[in-house]
Amino acid sequence: MRRTPLPTLIGLVVAAAFFLTALLAPLIAPYGMSEIVGDVWEPASAAHWLGTDNIGRDLLSRLIFGGRTTIFVALVATAVAFAVGAAFGLFAAVVGGWVDLLLSRFVDLVMSIPSLIFALVVLSVMPVTTPVLIMVIGLLESTRMYRLSRAVAVDLAVMDFVEAARLRGEGLRWVIVREILPNALSPLIAEMGMRFIFVVLFISTLSFLGIGIQPPNADWGGIVKENKDGIVYGIPAALLPAVAIAALAISVNLVADWILERTTSLKGGRNG
Repeated sequence: MRRTPLPTLIGLVVAAAFFLTALLAPLIAPYGMSEIVGDVWEPASAAHWLGTDNIGRDLLSRLIFGGRTTIFVALVATAVAFAVGAAFGLFAAVVGGWVDLLLSRFVDLVMSIPSLIFALVVLSVMPVTTPVLIMVIGLLESTRMYRLSRAVAVDLAVMDFVEAARLRGEGLRWVIVREILPNALSPLIAEMGMRFIFVVLFISTLSFLGIGIQPPNADWGGIVKENKDGIVYGIPAALLPAVAIAALAISVNLVADWILERTTSLKGGRNG
């Protein structure tokens, strides 16, 4: 910890605070998520530290529960992206040949379509539920994880220890899980942090457009949408969740950057 840069420590503290708040949301929030406790857009007071929202709900409570929803959906979607993208990326790199070519061209095709447009099209014909939202975002983000995992695995697949495992007669599963994955894990974990940030922004964008997390559930993008009209009257209710999104993104980004700098294999790739 003494060698950890100050910006990284700040990022760790802020990110940990967000995750802890999300975990303990029912215990921390002063009011219920959808409980109407005052008038419309009341200013900050002792009863409502951040004021109330567009229909009189406590804004602090909405932000706490909204953060819980945003972080939970982003974490699960990022886990889906990591599992699918890394599995197929490592598999394609080790098998090679037409399998690698077919998977890579399919991923290129999906990535050629803007993710937001792709999600809008898919979610417009499917029920917008939390599991569907997680799967759509997770599968879209898995294309980025595929590209990185394949690139890392292609370099590792020609290493001596991998060739030695193959000469010993080890199967495909052993080579991927026991030889390549442990050596590719550091850059993949760092990339997971970056993917988490983009997923948070993606979820918030979809909710702002009305096809993300659906009411009465709260998430930060939805809270911005609900209170955007108050900006005209100088009411900052819509800006507070935007600040929370930015703070979470910056803090996780600081930690992810630090992990990237400490990843020896990635440094070697940069120098090359």
